[in-house]
Amino acid sequence: MVKIKIAGVLFLFLACGLSVEGDGSNHRYKEGDHVPLYANKVGPFHNPSETYRYYDLPFCSPEHVTEKREALGEVLNGDRLVDAPYELNFKEEKQSGSLCKKTLSKEEVSKLRDAVSKDYYFQMYYDDLPFWGFLGKVERDKLDQSESKYLIFKHIHFDILYNDDRVIEINVQTDPNLSVDITEDKEVYVEFSYSVAWKKTEIPFEKRMEKYSKSSSMPQHLEIHWFSIINSCVTVLLLTGFLATILMRVLKNDFIKYSHDEEALEDQEETGWKYIHGDVFRFPNHKSLFAAIIGSGTQLLALAIFIFLLALVGVFYPYNRGALFTALVVIYALTSGIAGYTATSFYLQLEGTNWVKNLLLTGSLFCGPLFLTFSFLNTVAIVYSATAALPFGTILVIILIWALVTSPLLVLGGIAGKNSKIEFQAPCRTTKYPREIPQLPWYRSTIPQMAMAGFLPFSAIYIELYYIFASVWGHKIYTIYSILFIVFIILIIVTAFITVALTYFQLAVEDHEWWWRSVLCGGSTGIFVFFYCIYYYHARSDMSGFMQTSFFFGYMTCICYGFFLMLGTVGFRASLLFVRHIYRSIKCE
Repeated sequence: MVKIKIAGVLFLFLACGLSVEGDGSNHRYKEGDHVPLYANKVGPFHNPSETYRYYDLPFCSPEHVTEKREALGEVLNGDRLVDAPYELNFKEEKQSGSLCKKTLSKEEVSKLRDAVSKDYYFQMYYDDLPFWGFLGKVERDKLDQSESKYLIFKHIHFDILYNDDRVIEINVQTDPNLSVDITEDKEVYVEFSYSVAWKKTEIPFEKRMEKYSKSSSMPQHLEIHWFSIINSCVTVLLLTGFLATILMRVLKNDFIKYSHDEEALEDQEETGWKYIHGDVFRFPNHKSLFAAIIGSGTQLLALAIFIFLLALVGVFYPYNRGALFTALVVIYALTSGIAGYTATSFYLQLEGTNWVKNLLLTGSLFCGPLFLTFSFLNTVAIVYSATAALPFGTILVIILIWALVTSPLLVLGGIAGKNSKIEFQAPCRTTKYPREIPQLPWYRSTIPQMAMAGFLPFSAIYIELYYIFASVWGHKIYTIYSILFIVFIILIIVTAFITVALTYFQLAVEDHEWWWRSVLCGGSTGIFVFFYCIYYYHARSDMSGFMQTSFFFGYMTCICYGFFLMLGTVGFRASLLFVRHIYRSIKCE
C-alpha cells in the first residue's frame, strides 16, 4: 500500500513537472502581464551550425543579462536563451517604443556589416513560440553590381495573435525604410525602436504549433513523399518477386538434385553451394571485431526503433527544444545493455575466449569515433566562440551518464551474454581444413558486390534524404514521421533481401567466406549516404566556412558510420537465417 502511494506521489510529481514549462508559466495571462521573451542566438542563415550568442553583436542590452536555465537537449542543440530587451506585455499595444539610443563605434559597425553581408538572422522565443528575423539587408546598385549598400534595421514590428488569455502566434516585420546605413567605417548614431500590435484569433491554444509543421505537410510536398513511398514499395515488390522466383526455383532444383539419389551422386563431383557445406559455418577471422560490430549494430537498430516510436506518439513536435537530442543520449545509454549482451553472447558462440576485451571493443566501436569527432568539433566551436561549444557542466553530465549508466549496463549485458551459454546452431559439421576458393571474376569481389548491394536500398530512401537534410542542415521543418518510419522499414527489408541474394550467389560459386561479405554488403548503404552528403553540400546547400564544413562532414560521417553498423548487422542476420535454412534442408555428410 505504501509503495502504491509513493508511486502515485512520484507520478503526480512527474506529471506536474511535465505539464509546467521551465519558466514556471502555464501560458495564461491577464492584460498587462509580463510574457517571457528570450533572445536565443544569431548566425549566418546558410550555416545552421554556426550560431553565436545574441549579445555577441552590439544590440541594445538590459543592465543585467539573465540566462535561462536549459535542459541537456537544449544545450546540445546550441540554444543559449537570455532575456530580450523588448517588453511585450500581454495585450499592451505600442505605436513606437524606444528601445535604446547608442553610438556604434567603428569596430561595432564593421562587426554588424560583416553580419549583414553573411545574411545573419536572429531567433527569439515568445511564450515558447519561436520567431526569426534578419538583422539587415544588402542593397546592390542596379547600374554597378559591385557597389553595395549595407543597411541595419533599427525598427522591429511585432504582430501578436491571442485567443482569450493565451498567446497563439507571433510574427516579426522589419521596415527597410527604417534602417541605418553602415557601409562606411565610421561612428554611427542609432535609435533602436519597436512597435507591438495585438489581434484576436479563433485558433485554439492546442493548435498553435501547427503553423510550424504546415510547410512539410503541404499538398505538393505530400505528393513527393508519397511518390517516394510508392517508388520504394515498387522496388521492394520487384526485388521480393525476383528473389522469390529465382531463389525458390534454383533452390528447389538444388534440393531435388542433392537429395534425389545419393548413390548416383557418389560417382559425380559435387558442385555449387552444397560442395562447401563443410566450410560455410567456419567462423570468420577477427571474431572479436565481428561480434562487436553485430553488438553495436543491434544497439543502433534498437535506438532507431525507439526514436521512431517516440516520434510517432508526438514527442518531437516542432520546436520542442532539444527533445530529440535528449532522447538520443538517454536511449543510447539505456540500450547499451543490448550491445553488451549481443556482442558477448555471439563472441562466445564463435568460440572466442577473451570476452572482456570484446566488451571493451564493443563499448568503444561507435562511441570512440563519436567522442573523437565531438572533441575536435567542440574545440573548433570554442575557437569560433559559437553556441555549439558545450559548457564544461554539460560535458560533465554526458561523462557521468556514460560512466554511471552506459558502462554499467554494457557490463551487465556482457555478463548476461556470458552466462546465457547459447551454442552456435550449425546444421553442418565444419571440416578441419578449409577448401580453396576457386578463381572468380572481378565483379564477384567485395567492392563491386558492395556497390551492387548499397545502390538498391539507397535508391529506396534518397528522396526522403533530401527532406531530412533540409531539416537537419537547414531551416525547414520535418514532421511526417509516419512516412519516414515506412521508408525505414522498407530500407531494412530491401537491405535484408539484397544481402541474402548476394550471399546465395557467393555460395553458388563455392566462395564460403560470406560472413564479413554480408556485413560489408549490408552496411554499404551508409557509404552511399556519405557520397550523397558530399553531393548535398556542394549542389543543394549554400553552407560555407571551416566551422560549418567541419560540423557537417564530422557529424554526417558519424551518422553514416552508424548506418553502416546498423545495416551491416541487418544484412548479416538475414544471411545467417538464409544460410541456416538452406543447409538444414539438405543432408550434410
